[in-house]
Amino acid sequence: MTEMLRRWCGGRPLRTDVAVALACFLLAVPLAAATAYHRGASVTGYLLFLLLSCLPLLVRSRWPVPVVAATVLVGVVELVLIPFSPGPRPEALGISMFAVGVALYAVATRTDRPTAWRTGCCAAAALTLTALIVRPGLEELPQNLGLIAWPCLSVAIGDAVRSRRELLASAVERAERAERTREEEARRRVTEERMRIARELHDVVAHHITLVNAQAGVAHHLMRTDPEHAYRALERIRDTSRAALDELRATVGLLRHSGDRAAPREPAPGLAGLDDLLDAFRHSGLDVALERAGTSADLPPILDLTAYRIVQEALTNTHKHAGPTTARVRLDFGTATDAGVLRLTVEDDGRRTGPGTAADGGAGTGHGMIGMHERARAVGGTLAAGPRPGRRGFRVHAELPLPAGTGRKGCRP
Repeated sequence: MTEMLRRWCGGRPLRTDVAVALACFLLAVPLAAATAYHRGASVTGYLLFLLLSCLPLLVRSRWPVPVVAATVLVGVVELVLIPFSPGPRPEALGISMFAVGVALYAVATRTDRPTAWRTGCCAAAALTLTALIVRPGLEELPQNLGLIAWPCLSVAIGDAVRSRRELLASAVERAERAERTREEEARRRVTEERMRIARELHDVVAHHITLVNAQAGVAHHLMRTDPEHAYRALERIRDTSRAALDELRATVGLLRHSGDRAAPREPAPGLAGLDDLLDAFRHSGLDVALERAGTSADLPPILDLTAYRIVQEALTNTHKHAGPTTARVRLDFGTATDAGVLRLTVEDDGRRTGPGTAADGGAGTGHGMIGMHERARAVGGTLAAGPRPGRRGFRVHAELPLPAGTGRKGCRP
């Protein structure tokens, strides 16, 4: 029966109010009939009076406070008419008190606590004062003061229900907010991982394909005039392509599940392989000089990889855009004023022809340049790239924070 009533109401306030008013009327009918029989009065008159007290409940959801005023008015009229009715006096709690209690419960559940208690106190005061006026005397005092308990009890029950609903709503909101936060964090981590893998793939492919293209050009140019040098260029193409495949296999392995035993275990490249990287560029025709200031032991893997990739991408751009030129790489492991910073500089003397390069005054806007900036920011550093001031060429300068105790004084050429 209760489930059928809930489905019929369906969250509609009007239907709920009709059901509550009807239930209040039906539950109070036996009391009204018994009171009329006990006093020898008309049962029809008492039922009509009960109906009049329940009618305001039809709009209790829309106007809860006016409904309380209407039901209290009916209760006051009932208390005034009691002395003029035949038969013995009934108890102070009349049949209209049921409607008053339901109306005060609605106010407590639909408004704030101060409003509910102010309304309840006003209702209790009106009913109690009326009872004291129409039924004076000490023998009637306990029954008259008993009218205070009914409104206060209704407000207290309604306030407790409202507090419980707010608590449940708050718990549900916190759970939903936590779920949204987890989903957003998961999406953010997926995006960061995707961007990291994209940077790795770009750096690996761009670097090795650039070297392969340069070495293939050398082999094609020397194939007829100097077959020996052309053969050595083809050998370097073979070695470069093998290295590219190894790095691609290691990078694509990041897409595998961490527990997959088939995932590659090759170490990530770092500054320890910088000499081999520069040799590869020298074989492709780029004259590269390396200068080191200070020494560093055991750089964190992420910082080691970041520095290596920045040098790799900067030299790749130099080889692609600068034309025949010389390049210089300088590593400063905290020997300048700020000993906690790795300063990395790559510059060249060539004339760049690609968009966003030194030829047109830009600072570089390709995926490689974006990737270098992202790598530097990922380790808490900064990167600046642009044409060299007052001279031909391009310059990439990065400052990456070193862990405490990493930078050491000294110089190694």
